[in-house]
Amino acid sequence: MGDIDWASGEWTTPPVHFETKDDGLYVTARKGSDAWRITSYGFIHDSEHALLAPFEQASAVEVSFRLNFAAQFDQAGVFIRHDETSWIKAGIEWSDGQESVGAVVTRGESDWSLSPTPGWDGRLVTMRASRSGNALTIRARVDDEPWVLVRVAPLDPDAVVSAGPFCCAPTRDGLTVHFTSWRTTAPDASLHPES
Repeated sequence: MGDIDWASGEWTTPPVHFETKDDGLYVTARKGSDAWRITSYGFIHDSEHALLAPFEQASAVEVSFRLNFAAQFDQAGVFIRHDETSWIKAGIEWSDGQESVGAVVTRGESDWSLSPTPGWDGRLVTMRASRSGNALTIRARVDDEPWVLVRVAPLDPDAVVSAGPFCCAPTRDGLTVHFTSWRTTAPDASLHPES
């Protein structure tokens, strides 16, 4: 367990541009890129820029990035994919004039949850996906602050899945996300931290 080499991942949809530097990976998203299936909007979008590597049972994946969004639905975080109709994306999204942390759990159709994160803009955000038993636990934090539970979702323990950083720019050109790290760690010891 440890850092994952950016070069070891495969793109679900290649971005406009990506470049590895000493301080991380810079990804420029294509206008119109997104991941969504059917619910409320009626459309299917499967053009997210997700850089994925195998995600084993009893492990966790963490993705860190600098939050600097400005347009409706700018988004970045961690993407977990089983197949084209079964996937989860979790991260920060600029929605209705503010940044929010959320998750989209998709099993044929997408289920979206979102909560505002005032004061996170311009800071280092880390998204964590922990796989254990029949569950995937999503947590988030800014800088070195405590982890916040975002979502718990079912995930077949035998499912073959991949995970890694992602970004999308549904409404504009020019979104570049600076990912600072991609790593694998031990899974959460429990759903609820000890008091």
